[in-house]
Amino acid sequence: MNKSEIRKTVQRQRRLLSAEQVHTLSVKLLEQFAELDLSSVKIVHIFLPIKQKQEPDTFLIIEWLKKYYPEIKIIVPKADFDTALMTHHYYDGIADLALNEYQILEPQKAAMHTGEVDMVIVPLLAFDKDGYRIGYGKGFYDRFLQGISTQKIGLSFFDELNVIDDINEHDVRLDKCITPNRIYVFPVT
Repeated sequence: MNKSEIRKTVQRQRRLLSAEQVHTLSVKLLEQFAELDLSSVKIVHIFLPIKQKQEPDTFLIIEWLKKYYPEIKIIVPKADFDTALMTHHYYDGIADLALNEYQILEPQKAAMHTGEVDMVIVPLLAFDKDGYRIGYGKGFYDRFLQGISTQKIGLSFFDELNVIDDINEHDVRLDKCITPNRIYVFPVT
């Protein structure tokens, strides 16, 4: 299947999930995330969930990191839809977040981070056996991840697809993808 077909299918699957199912799956994602080796991680970039799109509740991971790894700095994105680029800001708590015109939570006053990032938790709709992901199609994360050396880890409620038919040179591979039942590790090519 191509990206467009997969997007429609997975968005339909997500819409069928109840709030309770999203929470249960998000807790299982956190349990898998807690198995990662974070010993060399100093900066984690993590997306904030879009509730109406039934995305994984990454606030569970944020709160877990703050409790068990308080030395790790957490940064979150702010999207510029005119340029399809993101800026990255230190997570300064829920009180600093507000919904933008697309109903995406974003930091308002938090300081911008411009340095290195050790790990990026990447949003996605689906991923394949080779570590390629499908997002919403705007390319924000592919642009951000292009050319930087960081751990790229997806979060998915669903298991891998066999193959995405229309991968292109701008698509960035994940290093790992966490699902509720396992962590997929993709070989370096």
